[in-house]
Amino acid sequence: MDPETIRIYDTRAQEYAQVTAAETPGRLLSDFIAAQPKGGSVLDLGCGPGIAAGWMAKAGLKVDATDASAEMVALAGQHPGVNAKQALFDDLDVVGRYDGIWANFSLLHAPRADMPRHLAAIHRALKPGGLFHMALKTGQGEKRDPIGRYYSYYSEPEVLDLLHAAGFTPTKIVHGRDKGLDEVVADWISVASHG
Repeated sequence: MDPETIRIYDTRAQEYAQVTAAETPGRLLSDFIAAQPKGGSVLDLGCGPGIAAGWMAKAGLKVDATDASAEMVALAGQHPGVNAKQALFDDLDVVGRYDGIWANFSLLHAPRADMPRHLAAIHRALKPGGLFHMALKTGQGEKRDPIGRYYSYYSEPEVLDLLHAAGFTPTKIVHGRDKGLDEVVADWISVASHG
């Protein structure tokens, strides 16, 4: 994980929490929660301030949440029912633990060369048939955004190829366009897959 990206999230955690705050869970998160078994075990991988993890816990799920930023983990841990800890993507080493894994705009901070390794670890961490949600910004290559965060960009065919190679079966693709912490409007893709 890029140290500068972690530093930026540490220094702007409160601001990011305000940008991502929501009165209700969005459609993609609602669908993810609804697909989980009652009291299921889920992981919010790259949880940021824990907004999504908090909604998952409110829905009665058992929630682990991890992030590379200590400040983000501190915020995530304030949500009742969320077990938050500081960890890198490479720290995910469990097998068959989770009914669902939510990686919403987090894996895009990993170098493109590392993505196959991360997806393989996520596949192992899921129970058979478990649900994996991943959202990324679309585009090409790797670069820093206007505030200095490291990003890897992907096309839809690249995302699907990576998921298939890791053993996933993509079931739902959604495209969108939103403004982020850097104030830039960017195109994105989310893919729901089963392990």
